[in-house]
Amino acid sequence: MKKWTYGSIAIIIVAVIIVFGSAFVVKEGEYKVVLKFGEAVRVIEEPGISFKIPFIETLTTLPKYQMSYDSKPTSILTKDKKPIIVDNYTVWRITDVERFLKSVQTVSSGVQRIDEAVYNTVRRKLSEINYDNIISENTERGNINDEITKDIASALERDNYGIKIIDVRIKRTDLPEGNKQSVYNRMISDRQSIAARYLSEGDEESRKITSKADRAAVELIAQAEADAKKIVAQGEGEAAKIYNDAYGKNPQFYSLYRTLESYVTTMKNEPVIMLPIDSPYAKILLGK
Repeated sequence: MKKWTYGSIAIIIVAVIIVFGSAFVVKEGEYKVVLKFGEAVRVIEEPGISFKIPFIETLTTLPKYQMSYDSKPTSILTKDKKPIIVDNYTVWRITDVERFLKSVQTVSSGVQRIDEAVYNTVRRKLSEINYDNIISENTERGNINDEITKDIASALERDNYGIKIIDVRIKRTDLPEGNKQSVYNRMISDRQSIAARYLSEGDEESRKITSKADRAAVELIAQAEADAKKIVAQGEGEAAKIYNDAYGKNPQFYSLYRTLESYVTTMKNEPVIMLPIDSPYAKILLGK
């Protein structure tokens, strides 16, 4: 009975070891690959508990989620022969597990293949563009990123690594330390020349506008003065006609009215006037 008990316990322990050795858990965001003598026999993608043959089949795990790889800063020559330091990142994922295991086997090896493709493509693309366009044009940078992503994705798909490239982006394009100051000085000089040209064009346009405005003002003033003279002449003519009509109707009253007006004008500043006592002008002043 005692021997049977020990044997039962041993059998139970072996059974537990077999069960736990065959069962495994597939987590969210990972592939579980069952290998038999080093060859992938099945890939399990859905989360949950699965089983394998203990001691014969083994497991390897690969990420199912998107991964990001930062390339090391690399020196590249632009179209105008300027050396620049380029830093970029790549977003990728494994889409064909069996092909991936046959071609590159590990994530680190896959990253190495991606890095080589990224370096070759970025170097080729940037060598076709001048440095000024790379650093100053946002639309140009956007086009470069899209073209690089497309070329690298096509290359890795052609090589059939089981890898899909989601996105490749240039994070930084900078000059080597030894070249920065000379390029900055040239850029400053170029911007100053552009600013001087804009100022010169602005001054010339300002002179044209001022000259045009002055000419228009002179024409308006001349026209206004001509209109004013015409109106004054018409008024004086009308006044003379009124005076003539009034004089014709009552010459004596008109003469007296004009004489009184002259008195007002003459006496305005209280002048000293010497007149003969018997002059008509003096008689009217004296009320005779």
